[in-house]
Amino acid sequence: MADQIQIPAQYDESSIRSLDWKEHIRLRPGMYIGKLGDGSTPDDGIYVLVKEVMDNCIDEHTMGHGKQVELTIKDKQVTVRDFGRGIPLGKLVDVVSKINTGAKYDSKAFQKSVGLNGVGTKAVNALSSYFSVRSIRDGKSKMAEFEKGNLIKEHKEIATTDANGTEVIFTPDESIFKNFHFIHEYLDSQIWNYCYLNAGLLIYFNGKRYVSRNGLLDLLQRKTNEEEIRYPIVHLKGNDVELAFTHNNDYGEDLYSFVNGQYTTQGGTHQQAFREAYVKTIRDFFKKDYEAADIRASICAAISVRVQEPVFESQTKTKLGSLIVYENGPSVKSFVQEFLSKELDNFLHRNPSVADAIKKRIEQSERERKDLAGIKKLANERAKKANLHNKKLRDCRFHFNDEPTGKDKEGWLEKKEGSTIFITEGDSASGSITKARSVETQAVFSLRGKPLNCFGLTKKIVYENEEFNLLQHALNIEEGIEGLRYNKIVIATDADVDGMHIRLLIMTFFLQFFPDLIKRGHVFILETPLFRVRNKQETIYCYDETEKQAAVKKLGSKPEITRFKGLGEISPNEFERFITEPGMRLQPVILEQGEHIQHLLEYFMGKNTQERQEFIINNLRIELDTVEETAA
Repeated sequence: MADQIQIPAQYDESSIRSLDWKEHIRLRPGMYIGKLGDGSTPDDGIYVLVKEVMDNCIDEHTMGHGKQVELTIKDKQVTVRDFGRGIPLGKLVDVVSKINTGAKYDSKAFQKSVGLNGVGTKAVNALSSYFSVRSIRDGKSKMAEFEKGNLIKEHKEIATTDANGTEVIFTPDESIFKNFHFIHEYLDSQIWNYCYLNAGLLIYFNGKRYVSRNGLLDLLQRKTNEEEIRYPIVHLKGNDVELAFTHNNDYGEDLYSFVNGQYTTQGGTHQQAFREAYVKTIRDFFKKDYEAADIRASICAAISVRVQEPVFESQTKTKLGSLIVYENGPSVKSFVQEFLSKELDNFLHRNPSVADAIKKRIEQSERERKDLAGIKKLANERAKKANLHNKKLRDCRFHFNDEPTGKDKEGWLEKKEGSTIFITEGDSASGSITKARSVETQAVFSLRGKPLNCFGLTKKIVYENEEFNLLQHALNIEEGIEGLRYNKIVIATDADVDGMHIRLLIMTFFLQFFPDLIKRGHVFILETPLFRVRNKQETIYCYDETEKQAAVKKLGSKPEITRFKGLGEISPNEFERFITEPGMRLQPVILEQGEHIQHLLEYFMGKNTQERQEFIINNLRIELDTVEETAA
């Protein structure tokens, strides 16, 4: 074994390096902002940069300073202006360029803030090609400018009549965030969450006004459809805790959890505490040992807690790991459980109609579960047998269910982000993707023909239909998306009418039975090129008519133009660049604020209404006009 050990050529004092703060952040950005990405998912690095600056504004507001924040994004440059106290002018440069420098170490100044470690704005500074900060305090203003964390100019203090506060301007460094773009819907959702958690705070985003007066009640009103909920939204508030919930007819659990105004997308101690405490309170109230899954089925809920000096599992603060609400105080679990057992129990006694509606929803879930029991058993046996003999799923080697600890976690997080399953149709397309994919992190599931239109059908069809049953088993989502085996579900179909129809049928399946997959940002559309334009020197792949015209103009001299009719026509060698970074283009499937699933499905997949016919005709005219203008 000794001859297999690789010994460094040299290991002495010269091998040891000390990086300054900005070098370390740029070398290991994942330690500070999580993954990088290109903006196609809501937790990509560019949104974390915006959040880090916005968090400081929110903390000022929480402490009672400043009722308004202005966010502007134009040509990839971000401007954030608050109207708080402003950074002390003498420490302006230090606050954004010296690691572990800030006011949040003094818990008296920032009792329950989002950021506690003095890293946020430094990371934004280091990862931006341009960064400036200006502070206004009591008639005086000071500004400093940076490039990639390096101070390029520190301006002198000047007199001003501007209102107190801080203004930060930055442009994410395109050498780090490759081909990045901001998606409006992600920012829109992020801003609304700030407003829901800070009732009365006014935020302007590119001129649009955002404000919430009723906190989490407003959040659920936007996330649900009044016609589909089983009873009016229950809204409970206490010291450092707020809760809103109702039940609808969707499958699964729809939970939104927050800590100190931070949206914890991966949940954590507080969210699990709510799930357990809600079940216990309901069982105690009805004096019946209902199944936990039946109690929580179809619930839509939001919970917010305020925690002094919270401990998150990462710098991006997406999962709460803290067990303490106050120093020497109760655990989050007991804190939430005590609140629910008292306030929810009181509410249900005072509102028997709501209690009756909850009981009926639980009993409906109980009946549905028992009705499915026999079918599920046969379907599971069929799925196990099919997995042994078919090639519908070409699996990858990595699955992110088994989370490691210690030094192995950083590499695991990178693989988790890259874990992808491509859903495609036909042997030729799935064959090309299978040959071109990264075997370590990318899997391929092949459909046989067009899937069933499942709109309006019950979950029974998921088990009776072989394609749907095998797909849910491949994803490991039968018991909910907590067991999801891949981070990204990518629908890869031909860019023709049949391909788009298959795409719509797959999305209908997810929206009808597993809506959390889309709500949590796991579903994407793979964009593949329509044209290949090339001459002897260069090859350009084009995704629409406009790109094709530009490529023809660039290459000149009548280049060869190939129109790809289907994915099967793209060779594995070509396909590799379209399904691996940085060349992969993914279009996220997004539910906009206020969109309701059943209305969407009824519109697109229900009976052929006059309204939908007019929509198709009008948009076809727009598309034809665009093509004619481009060709001209």
